[in-house]
Amino acid sequence: MASRTNILYTQAQIKQRVTELAKQISNEYKGKNPIFIGILKGSFIFFADLIRELYKQGLTDVEVDFMTISSYGKSTTYSGASTVVSDITKDIKGRDVLVVEDIIDTGHTLVFVKKYLAEKKPKSLKMLTFLDKIEKREIKMDVDYVGFTLKGKPWVEGYGLDGGEYGRGRPDIAEKI
Repeated sequence: MASRTNILYTQAQIKQRVTELAKQISNEYKGKNPIFIGILKGSFIFFADLIRELYKQGLTDVEVDFMTISSYGKSTTYSGASTVVSDITKDIKGRDVLVVEDIIDTGHTLVFVKKYLAEKKPKSLKMLTFLDKIEKREIKMDVDYVGFTLKGKPWVEGYGLDGGEYGRGRPDIAEKI
């Protein structure tokens, strides 16, 4: 039986916010050749939409790479340690880097990613998250770009985010109720 959901962000709201983020980011990276790193699996739809929108905004010299981080094991709570499952393939030393994440809740994973990539000595290293569960944050961290800030601590799915590997294909963001 399918679980009940409450739509938090519609497909139209998501498209509008991705366009706004792309305008902001393309202005900042104009004349540069940044590398955008998508954190898999959850960011893949947002990442693809963002890259296409950046191209429309005139930011055509963008390289992309991906990495996979394990932080949750087989549960929905932070395991206490993050590990790199699949690393980036590009050399980021001296490059402008933007990490694209689907959601930040406790903050542990993105802090781990930021420290891990900083050791590779990029020229700049910024963070973008599509969703920010700021009320669930366990450690302080700075995020340079935020799509939406979630109120409370909802479990969400859609637009690449999953609930036990299901729900990624939803075109909206919904809270499981």
